[in-house]
Amino acid sequence: MPRKSSPVMLGQDDLRQLKEWEVGHSTPQQVALRCRLVLAATAGLEDLKIAEQYDVNRHTPALWRQRVRQEGIGAIWRVASGRGRRPLYDQAKRDAIINDTLRSNPKGMTHWSCRLMAAAHGVSSRTINRLWQLHNLKPHLQRTFKLSRDVRFIEKLTDVVGLYLNPPQKALVLCVDEKSQIQALDRTQPGLPLKRGRCGTWTHDYKRNGTTTLFAALNALDGKVIGQCHAHHRHQEFLKFLRQLDREFPLGMNLHLVMDNYGTHKTPEVKLWLEKHPRFKPHFIPTSSSWLNLVERWFGHLTEKTIRRGSFLSVSDLKQAIEAFLQAWNANPQPFVWTAKVEDILQKLDRARSKLEEIQLGCTQPRRRKPQK
Repeated sequence: MPRKSSPVMLGQDDLRQLKEWEVGHSTPQQVALRCRLVLAATAGLEDLKIAEQYDVNRHTPALWRQRVRQEGIGAIWRVASGRGRRPLYDQAKRDAIINDTLRSNPKGMTHWSCRLMAAAHGVSSRTINRLWQLHNLKPHLQRTFKLSRDVRFIEKLTDVVGLYLNPPQKALVLCVDEKSQIQALDRTQPGLPLKRGRCGTWTHDYKRNGTTTLFAALNALDGKVIGQCHAHHRHQEFLKFLRQLDREFPLGMNLHLVMDNYGTHKTPEVKLWLEKHPRFKPHFIPTSSSWLNLVERWFGHLTEKTIRRGSFLSVSDLKQAIEAFLQAWNANPQPFVWTAKVEDILQKLDRARSKLEEIQLGCTQPRRRKPQK
């Protein structure tokens, strides 16, 4: 008779962790298979049944059953000693490459490339590429940022994030902003169309045919957008847009407007109009914090999908293209769901601020002169 398999008893936390490892996108397939074997063992299956189900040797389920019982679920990630190819470079060499990537630049240049770093350390570019992938380093990429110096930053941040995470009842949250100076650009020659093996093309030069400004309000609830195009972005045009919002929504509904600190939004005329229409409740984001306004993400979609690749003979053509995008978006709107909490945002900003202060302090410290002989 076959020997009965030893039972594996795990707690709920260990079972939950095994299931997360099993379906994790970054989990190696070898580790995911071990998770399946152990989960099957905890379900009471015998080693022969598990081996048949997952097409492995019958000793493999017994091996991982025993290791998990003796060492816990952490043994699943263990790599047996002596397996695999020996590394060509020692740990000190790899650490030196990573340290130079993070803390230095090539002479006369702003960032490293694989070939430059390989030449500097006498290794192959593929070695550099593998090391950078392992440590998730991408020197060729760069993103913009700016820390807000608003003295009421926490107050405004809490107010706006509170609107997103816990919107008031019987009211709507509208993210309002203007995208100014949208250029109607026309290419000097027709572009070549997309075909197999070749992307679409356009000329490097263009002709300017005027500009327009788009006032937009994104409904945070359903993702629909209301927009108006104007030649300028003064308080007169902003008041026209507010009047349109007043007509669009029922009179008994309060409208919470999330806006930036642009001067057009705070003129005496606008303040007077808001006082006469108390259902409009403005909420101003902190300075240098446009990422808090969800309509900015929608402006990104508009730029990527309509404006950047478009060719417009006049401002009228540009307005028609923007209106067509508005209609297509509102036919199938996609709301932007805010998930970040105030505490998480503040922790991230504190880390960025401390690092920025460390860099600025290092730049301002005077260099010591070498003593003369």
